[in-house]
Amino acid sequence: MGGFFYWGVMNTLLLDRTTWDLLPDASGNMAVASGSYAVCQNVASAIRVFMGECYYNTATGLPYRQHILAHTQAAPVFRMQAEQAASAVAGVAAARCVLTGIAANRQLSGYVLVSTTSGDVQHVGF
Repeated sequence: MGGFFYWGVMNTLLLDRTTWDLLPDASGNMAVASGSYAVCQNVASAIRVFMGECYYNTATGLPYRQHILAHTQAAPVFRMQAEQAASAVAGVAAARCVLTGIAANRQLSGYVLVSTTSGDVQHVGF
């Protein structure tokens, strides 16, 4: 999950936190996120993508169908895959996945602790 460079700063299209859809800015143009927020949004996107889902790069994404969903060792596999996906995002210096719970319906909760190359530390929830 890349982003684009705009005046030497890493930017990405701003996504609505609830619908994960594009947002317009006050002028009706595509809204843009920058800085640490853009890096964290790209990390969240990288973790949400199923391997093979992105038609422009089918190698991108987590192997949910192949190695995570319907497997008893899903939590450790997810943790490792999430950290690898987050670490591959431009602007990420380090990433550590912290799982805070597994619900009865097998829904994982937690966050990825992201250290950016600019020195910020952020939590990216899932």
